[in-house]
Amino acid sequence: MNKFQPLMWVVLTIFSVILVVPSLLVVSFSNNPKQASTKQNIVASTDIKESKNDKNSTDPSLDVSVYRTNTKEIENIPLEEYVVGVVASEMPVTFELEALKAQSLAARTFLVKQMLSNSKINLPDGTDITDNIQYHQVYKNKKELANEWQENYKSNISKIQKAVDATKGQILTYDEKPIDASFFSTSNGYTENSEDYWGNKTPYLKSVESPWDIQSPKFQYQTTIQVSKFEELLGINLNNDVNIGKVISKSTGNRIKLIEINDKKFSGKTIRDKLKLNSSDFTFKRDGSKIIIYTKGNGHGVGMSQYGANGLAQEGKNYKDIVNYYYQDVTISSVDPFINKMYVKR
Repeated sequence: MNKFQPLMWVVLTIFSVILVVPSLLVVSFSNNPKQASTKQNIVASTDIKESKNDKNSTDPSLDVSVYRTNTKEIENIPLEEYVVGVVASEMPVTFELEALKAQSLAARTFLVKQMLSNSKINLPDGTDITDNIQYHQVYKNKKELANEWQENYKSNISKIQKAVDATKGQILTYDEKPIDASFFSTSNGYTENSEDYWGNKTPYLKSVESPWDIQSPKFQYQTTIQVSKFEELLGINLNNDVNIGKVISKSTGNRIKLIEINDKKFSGKTIRDKLKLNSSDFTFKRDGSKIIIYTKGNGHGVGMSQYGANGLAQEGKNYKDIVNYYYQDVTISSVDPFINKMYVKR
């Protein structure tokens, strides 16, 4: 044996180990289904996270063109940011978080239904919606809210954002279509059937009890009007009776459905609109040259009562409970299919 032979055997042994050990490890791993499964699960988990983080699949990234009534300008706002501006403007920020979530859902649904509508009445060209409460929803941008809330802006906007984020991408549907998510401030103790106020029967807008509204500062209101103005607005001539008007019928929601004043009949809605009353639950009383008007509730009464929603939230109900109470037999659905339709429509 020469002096190099031992060294050659050492080199050959190390080389063999290098070749054989990795093969043994591969065989061992492939024969262990638990380890193989673990590796597959890690890969699958990574794929899922990437899917969830894909903004195109979960984020309703559509801009809304809002016509600002005061400035007569158009603001293009991301959909969810628009919902923040509506919720902050339409419902007191002091309300319970679950009530604010319910309002977020209603506001988003109202928008989507409006954007899918073919009606352009009271809608300037090139816009999707206005901030006019008479036709649509109140909207304030973050700059306006900052001016309004001052030092409370940061905490207030954080609370509103939290409510909107909790319902992100969700709307209310009935028969797979966005509902008319009507809402109002305060009921008279009941909400109203849609047909009793607007004349159109809508299956999910039915009268329900809403006893929580009695806590609202807007539950009762009293105002006065001159007799001459009252006569002018209604096109009538009054006699000297103290009690004015004969109620012919009331709605399921205990509001005036039909009333007769000096042989002339009016719907409760007509009286409310002409006299600009808080509610169609009203009574009149003459006091000399003035008429005292008593109203109960604030708003049209159809759909979700905001003070009622807050009352339910205070009792521990969540936003799903709230919307399902005020809108019967509706479904909480993804907004994605409807956004696709809006893109096509544009």
